[in-house]
Amino acid sequence: KTVGYKVPLNTDLGADAKKLQKEEQRKIDEAEELTEDEQAEKEELLKDGFGNWTKRDFNQFIRLNEKYGREDLESISKEVEGKTPEEVLDYGKVFWERSQELQDCDRIMAQIEKGEARIQRRSLIKKALDAKIARYKAPFHQLRIAYGTNKGKNYTEEEDRFLVCMLHKLGFDKENVYEDLRASVRCAPQFRFDWFIKSRTAMELQRRCNTLIMLIEKEMNELEEREKAERKKKGAKDKKRKGDEEVEQQSRKKTKV
Repeated sequence: KTVGYKVPLNTDLGADAKKLQKEEQRKIDEAEELTEDEQAEKEELLKDGFGNWTKRDFNQFIRLNEKYGREDLESISKEVEGKTPEEVLDYGKVFWERSQELQDCDRIMAQIEKGEARIQRRSLIKKALDAKIARYKAPFHQLRIAYGTNKGKNYTEEEDRFLVCMLHKLGFDKENVYEDLRASVRCAPQFRFDWFIKSRTAMELQRRCNTLIMLIEKEMNELEEREKAERKKKGAKDKKRKGDEEVEQQSRKKTKV
């Protein structure tokens, strides 16, 4: 209040951003000034705390936790502006030890957990794509999609194969990957006379890739379940065979006696 601080608009809060901004500003404007004793206590606490961390630094730290996940402090520590990695690591340690003391702890944790859920989702998609591509020596020519009843009428199997393989090659979680995918489609010689695929926007290609990813995930999950069942069945057979061999050995010993 004494320095004329104005609460910045945090667009990450969505539709409630302006309302929360006004509430925070009102609290500051209506706050009572500190007494001399309180001011002295504040100065003492600042010496032991993170006095050089502003609200802006705090918000950036939260956004980076949302972007990378709380476990990836190494990446977070490299992107907080004006802070060394060591300072960020020290701050992060105290933050997570005392996060429950934050006034809006639930909102902050929900924001971070939402980002971590997206990270987990991308990891599962990448795992499925890696597994699918690894099944072929030449995926750009050999890859097959298990469409079931979801083939659709617009895209050909050749187009879908290219989209999946190129998406994997470019990096599924790369920023602006669908713009790069669109550029790759337009430059691909096999599509030089294919006006349909060449005229698709990045958003349309993304929607098609989302459909193909769902099909691939379903296929890979079913394959994994079958392989687990086969391993379990094989293990049971091996166990039975081993048991039969032991019984036969015992029988031979008794015969010799």
